[in-house]
This record gives sequence, structure tokens and C-alpha cells, in this order.
Amino acid sequence: MQHIDPQTLYFLRHRRSHPPRMLRGPGPDRHELMNLLTLAARVPDHGKLEPWRFIVLERATLDRLAPVLAQYAGDRGADAAAVEKARSAFDSPLIVAVVSAPVAHPKVPEWEQFLSAGAVCLSLVNAALAAGYGAAWLSGPAAEDGFARAHLGVSEGERIVGLIHIGQRGDGEVPDRPRPDVAARTSFL
Repeated sequence: MQHIDPQTLYFLRHRRSHPPRMLRGPGPDRHELMNLLTLAARVPDHGKLEPWRFIVLERATLDRLAPVLAQYAGDRGADAAAVEKARSAFDSPLIVAVVSAPVAHPKVPEWEQFLSAGAVCLSLVNAALAAGYGAAWLSGPAAEDGFARAHLGVSEGERIVGLIHIGQRGDGEVPDRPRPDVAARTSFL
């Protein structure tokens, strides 16, 4: 007989990312964060390669890097609004960069390892939401190879898959977005 967990199904049906502008401090402390990262790491991982890693950006680092990111965006030709958006991208209480760190393997292609890192991103968002935090998976200029290599310690051959913003849920209703018409995007063979 199949076990149905209605609470988990309810969570999945109603989960919403929280826009970073709605997040407030404090974020999870290091102990809480390690628990969330442990949950996030429970993803499909063909070959048990662990082809990803975490870089935790705490408040002091975010404050130091915000003007650097704004300058980076400006140097790449961004207009004033995009430069300000880049600067404010580090306003969240805590950001975890999930880095794809593929491992050479004869049977596990790199693209599959990249998907495992993407699964870590969603798993971390869901773990944070389930723990009562607000969270969102974003990218943007801070995830670009040039910035990530120069300022976040991302090595050649690695790539940031997502910047997971985590903090206390702010006031107000989290906006929902239109959801896909799953029937229109599904084929049965």
C-alpha cells in the first residue's frame, strides 16, 4: 500500500520563492545552515561524485562585494538601473552560491553532474522554506564566470549554478506567478 504524506504534498503544491527584497535578517546561523546544506545535498548523484560545492556569503562579505558587483556590471555596459540592481543583489541576509564542480568520470557525463548541482539549488530552497525561512534561487552578474572567479573563489572548470538567497520572511504576501499548463506540456507515448 502506498503511503501518502499530505503535509509534504501541501508544501510542494504551495511552495513559493520569496523575492530577496522581501527577506530580512537574520539568516540562519552556521549550525542551522549546515543542517540546511546537509538536506540540500540529498539529491540524485550518479556515481556518488558530489559534483558540486557551496560558497556561503555572509553579511560582511555581501557588504564588501556589493559595490564591487555594481562596478563589474557597469564595466560590462549595464545602464544605471542594472548597476543598481546588481548592487542590491547582495541585500539578502545570506547567500549560498551552489557551484557545479564536475568530476572527470568515464560513465557520468558532465551535463548530468551539472543537473545534480541544479537539484541541490532547488533542494536548498525547499529546505530553507520548510525550515520557516524565505528563500529564492537566482543568478545574475554575480554568477557570471568573470565575477565568480575573481571574487568568489570559483575555479576554472567550475560554474555557479545558483545563488540561493535565504533570510527571514518579510511582511506582505509573497507574489505568485502564473503556473504552467502541465497538460499542454505533457506527452504520453
